[in-house]
Amino acid sequence: MHSRALDMFEGFELTTLDADGMRLRARVGGSGPPLLLLHGNPQTHVMWHKIAPALAERFTVVATDLTGYGRSTKPPSTPNHGPYAKRSMALDQVAAMRSLGYETFHVAGHDRGGRVGYRMAIDHPEAVTKLAVLDIIPTGEAFGRGGRDFGIGYYHWFFLAQPSPLPEQLIGADPEWFWRWHTQRGQGAHVFTPEAMEDYLACFRDPETVRAICEDYRAAATVDCEHDESDRRMGRRIACPVLALWGAQARLESWYDTLDVWREWATNVRGRALPGGHYLPEECPEETLGELLAFFGDAPEEKGLRDRGPGDRRHGDRRRTDAHRDKT
Repeated sequence: MHSRALDMFEGFELTTLDADGMRLRARVGGSGPPLLLLHGNPQTHVMWHKIAPALAERFTVVATDLTGYGRSTKPPSTPNHGPYAKRSMALDQVAAMRSLGYETFHVAGHDRGGRVGYRMAIDHPEAVTKLAVLDIIPTGEAFGRGGRDFGIGYYHWFFLAQPSPLPEQLIGADPEWFWRWHTQRGQGAHVFTPEAMEDYLACFRDPETVRAICEDYRAAATVDCEHDESDRRMGRRIACPVLALWGAQARLESWYDTLDVWREWATNVRGRALPGGHYLPEECPEETLGELLAFFGDAPEEKGLRDRGPGDRRHGDRRRTDAHRDKT
């Protein structure tokens, strides 16, 4: 079945990466230092379509569906929600990049992808050279600083984290209605192109996607907070440079001093608010692109990121022996 979303990434290869047993849908394109793009909820890697082609002019761009999202593997969960802990999801992404021949790379993550990204930077400092986080603060900080406004504004953190099958059953009654209501209350629906919406909704209609998303949020409220708290106690910090971006019309602007929060977690932080809401790459793509190009392009670390040997090619080298073309 052909999807209009297939046409949104000109010059990219649509593939499935074998990440140590997890199969992650991905698009790979461009040339230069590797840059991993991670999406948020309730979306897929397609959310990067407005800026990925321009990034691919300077980087080898890898945009994946997170574990449990989109067309990626949705593993069974466990009582402690371990397969959906950001530590596990980050490990899947590291394995996916390794399957492409990349041991070190830049990361940009929006929303849930940002949470996977900062966990990856803490757990795999040898792999992540630079990290951009879009419209988030660390998970443990959000829960720890939360109050009435946070509980109402981010109601879904608490709703989706309820024990199974409560949220799954309620969302399953009309998943498309829920998806549209959830995104529209953040004034974001008007920024989604029809082609992107087609992919988001096609994936969200799958009950397994809803189950996996709920498990992601259950992990956030439990094991992810435990990992964050352990890092704080042990004094672990993000060693690589960090760019924090957030929407001036989103909620972080009114709730936190976002840069100050990130400076408690990383030694080298910069960033600012952009003129949009939560869905920055789709609401204000030009500003988001400019910030990412300036941050990742100003990279003394780029030497070495390209040390991939004679197999280096524009759309990734042929060492991707476990990657398969996606036919749908």
